[in-house]
Amino acid sequence: MAEPPLLALAGIRYHLGDQTILDGVELGIAPGERLSLVGRNGAGKSTLLKILAGEPIADSGTRFAQPGATVATLPQEPDFTGHPTVGHYVAAALADALGPSDYRVAALLAEVKLDGGKNPAELSGGEARRAAIARALVAEPDVLLLDEPTNHLDLPTIEWLEEKLSAWKGAYVLVSHDRRFLANLSRAVLWLDRGIVRRLDRGYAEFEAWSTGILEREATERHKLDRLIERETEWAGKSIRARRTRNEGRLRQLGELRKQRRQQIGPTGRATIEVGQAEQSGALAITARNISKRFGERTIVENFSTRIFRRDRIGLIGPNGAGKTTLLRMLIGELLPDTGSVKLGANLVPVVIDQRRAALDPDKTPWEILADRNDHLLVRGRQMHVMSYLREYLFRDEQARQPVRTLSGGERNRLLLAKALAAPSNLLVLDEPTNDLDADTLDLLQEALSDYDGTVLLVSHDRDFLDRLVTSTIAMEGDGTAIEYAGGYSDYVVQRGPRETAADAAAPVRKEKAAVRESAPRQRLGYKRERALAGLPKKIEALQAEIANLQQALADPDLYRRDPAAFAARTARLTAAQAEVEAAETEWLELEMLREELERYAAS
Repeated sequence: MAEPPLLALAGIRYHLGDQTILDGVELGIAPGERLSLVGRNGAGKSTLLKILAGEPIADSGTRFAQPGATVATLPQEPDFTGHPTVGHYVAAALADALGPSDYRVAALLAEVKLDGGKNPAELSGGEARRAAIARALVAEPDVLLLDEPTNHLDLPTIEWLEEKLSAWKGAYVLVSHDRRFLANLSRAVLWLDRGIVRRLDRGYAEFEAWSTGILEREATERHKLDRLIERETEWAGKSIRARRTRNEGRLRQLGELRKQRRQQIGPTGRATIEVGQAEQSGALAITARNISKRFGERTIVENFSTRIFRRDRIGLIGPNGAGKTTLLRMLIGELLPDTGSVKLGANLVPVVIDQRRAALDPDKTPWEILADRNDHLLVRGRQMHVMSYLREYLFRDEQARQPVRTLSGGERNRLLLAKALAAPSNLLVLDEPTNDLDADTLDLLQEALSDYDGTVLLVSHDRDFLDRLVTSTIAMEGDGTAIEYAGGYSDYVVQRGPRETAADAAAPVRKEKAAVRESAPRQRLGYKRERALAGLPKKIEALQAEIANLQQALADPDLYRRDPAAFAARTARLTAAQAEVEAAETEWLELEMLREELERYAAS
């Protein structure tokens, strides 16, 4: 006979204004259950967790808790008010605590690497999250309600939390955007969709196919209903199915890009292409050569080199405080290295998305954020109505005119991405873009970045997102070392092997460089190649000037009417010139890399 639930909800209804958030929710949590709670941003997941925790906010319905059952919550934004130290904050979760000196408090703070005597007001985002996790775990409750537990956590801490929850004896409900985290930990899924909760008694890995089937059946059955239902069901079902089909092709393309990137990781050249006027960036976007950075006595980056090409997607990973953002700022030219050099390729136009959402005025509406007082905005070179664009990012029509401060964290992040991805650029720099995003939005973001014709630099702790997107991964271990690996996070784990010293980790790179030296011919480039290497920069410069002139001529709106033949000839020449400059840049890069390897071989 099944055990009675520790917590149960019956007939729970909750409205926010005229919007129904929860519509007769029924669910139970049995002892030891491992549940994930999923749904779109704004669907009401945090509200449902609060009701499960006992907050009397439901409009109607009942909550049952077994007598004596203990429940602990991890909110998205912990409140440290009234707690002078981190130790006091964690100890407050224990009914029988002896204060901050309690051995249980000390043990957990040691596990999350926090000083119990620290003032909570001085904690970083990651430290505040670790303190809140310690408070939730310290009393070993019967039920854990965890709202976005991986937000602001680095990968080592996420992996520690996975191990902790895998061995947990009680029940838990997880709300998280981290699909790898959910797949590793949950054994059943609660899907909150349009106010109701459906349950899948299988792991999260089965959720997408199951939910897609439901949406497709609903789309067929309800095609005669109003536009709102069509947008939320038929559109969602078709888009999920189409995304899966398109992603199969993207995965094949990603494999080819990773193969190319694997061949590119290695020795670094010392030159870069001159800045031109072409719309695209040059073939080589960023060259970093032996860069180092220190703050006081601490080494952030030591002797790091890389070449980053157009359409590369580079992931940066490592513990909080390892220096990922510092390295990112050096690579895009915002911060000068102490030693070494960074050269940016031709015509780079960067767009940067940071973690702070500083570009969003809380008193403006999404409509104003995107288009000010206009009805249209320029999206990837074409005019688009602001409402059509907002719908692409899963905003409801009524949200377009609501202040940004009324949006959830995930919805604000969605809006920030919509604004950034609409702007013209050929270099996207994203620092933790996946925080608070639901699975649908993560899919949309992955698609946008996969289709993007420029270069992407990405700091993320989302392992699944990295595996789906990046062509190579720069791992920072926190001791000044930064090593580039071909592929995503899983590829990095395989290539890295067991945790090792920086010298051990660099051995494969040294071996690869030695192999290149052994295979290099024992002579100079040769007269023809040296002449080509010397002449190619001038050829590239001339082609870029010609492209700029052709683009200026074709920008004349009356040219086609006055002289259709001239318009066609210049259009054809522009296409040919762009192909020629691409070939010339590639030839120059290959010759420069060969010349450098020959010089190194001769020096060795």
